[in-house]
Order: sequence, then C-alpha cells, then structure tokens
Amino acid sequence: MSPTDPPVAASAAGGEPVIRVAGLRKSFGDNQVLKGIDFEVHRGGVVALIGPSGSGKTTVLRSLNSLAVPDGGTIALASGLEIDFSAPVSKRQLLALRDSSSMVFQHFNLFPHKTVLQNVIEGPVQVQRVPVKQATADAERLLARVGLADKRDSYPFELSGGQQQRVGIVRALALKPDLLLFDEPTSALDPELVGDVLTVIKELATEGWTMVIVTHELAFARQVASEVVFMDGGVVVERGAPGDILVNPREDRTKQFLHRILNPFD
Repeated sequence: MSPTDPPVAASAAGGEPVIRVAGLRKSFGDNQVLKGIDFEVHRGGVVALIGPSGSGKTTVLRSLNSLAVPDGGTIALASGLEIDFSAPVSKRQLLALRDSSSMVFQHFNLFPHKTVLQNVIEGPVQVQRVPVKQATADAERLLARVGLADKRDSYPFELSGGQQQRVGIVRALALKPDLLLFDEPTSALDPELVGDVLTVIKELATEGWTMVIVTHELAFARQVASEVVFMDGGVVVERGAPGDILVNPREDRTKQFLHRILNPFD
C-alpha cells in the first residue's frame, strides 16, 4: 500500500472493529474526566465526538493514542492487542497502541525549525525506520495530494494556518496508521481557511480512512460521519447515525446542546 492509498474501505456497520473501547475512565486529581466510556470504530467508519467543552472528548482521543493513560477500562485493537488499564500497563503496550493511530492536533504542533518536508518525514524515518529516500518520495506525493507540493521547503511560519493544518494531516498520513484522530482540526483557523481543511478530511472519509474526529462543525459531522457520539460530563449520553443524533435526538441533554449550538443568540 502506498501512502496515497487508504486502507481498504468497509461499511461502518459491516467492517471489522479497528478499535473497541469499554469502560474507559480517567481522572486528573479529583476531577473525573471520563466515567466509563464505551464505543467502537469499524474499519472505514468515521466517528464524530461532539459535546460541550470539558465533556472529555479530547481526553478520549489522547487515551486512544496513549498520550493520556486511562485509570481503568479496556482498549482492544484489531491486531489482537487488548490493554486492561485496571492492571499495570507496560511501555511496550502503550507504544503498540500509539503506533496504531496518528493524531492531528488543533494547534498544528509542527516543528518550527524544520521545513514542511522535514516535518512530514520525521515520524517515518525516526520512528518507523523508513529510508529517507522512500520517506521523502512518499511525503512529496502526499503534499501534492493536498495542494502543498510547492511548500515542501517552506518553514511553518511561512504558511497560513490552513496550510499548516494540511501539513499536520499529511504528517499523520505518512505514518500509514489504522486510525486517524482529529482533535477539533479547524478550531484554531480563521473562518475563511476552514473549508480547505474540511475538504481534505471529507476526501479521506470518502476514500475509506478510519477516523475519530472531535468537532464542533455539526454540518461537517453530518456529512462525513458514519456515527455521532454525544458526550457530556465524562459519559456517552447518546450515539447513533448522524441523521438521528443531529436531527432527531432522543435525549433532552442532546437536544439542549444542539439548540444552543444552532441558535447561539436565543
């Protein structure tokens, strides 16, 4: 598989689960951020996590990428790895979990002293031991794919926010992960730059990449997601198809949240 080819797509309902999360719990001091989160992501599926600030959405993403280590619950991967966080967890297990996914951060997190090309090949070369020549060729194809071929030798400060975020997406794709994680990928962008980034993500969804996306862009979630998970207070309040959750939710708390987002001046 080349880095410009997505994983083989499968329907969200019928594809094998790439990752299963059960009973996930996480506290920071006395603040219990996750109180028993359950969901799974099927191959080729796109799960949109929505909810108010402080509901635990980003902590879920960071747990999937082992940037945060849960206090309890399990995460199971299609590879056969299953981690029970109620027991001691080894560094090898956490590295295997991290290797299964790539994160796209809301604030880009590019190395400021490295060029676009150097940012993209850093992971494949340093972590995956891909030869520099191959990693460079892969990166150049990916940059062309998102319209940034002419920016390969530019530094992050020379790019717009939208261009930096597209580089962040390319950096994630270069690692050829089973799962792409997006943490509010447009929240740090000027409104006129949002469209280019969302277009790239929509194309990835169409091509069959498996993704979990934390977003406040509800129209975008309705277009690309195979499932929407609404979180509040560290729990999953409601989950289901976008047309159900975003148009005709069952739970009062979901209705309140959507009304506040869609009618901010009421």
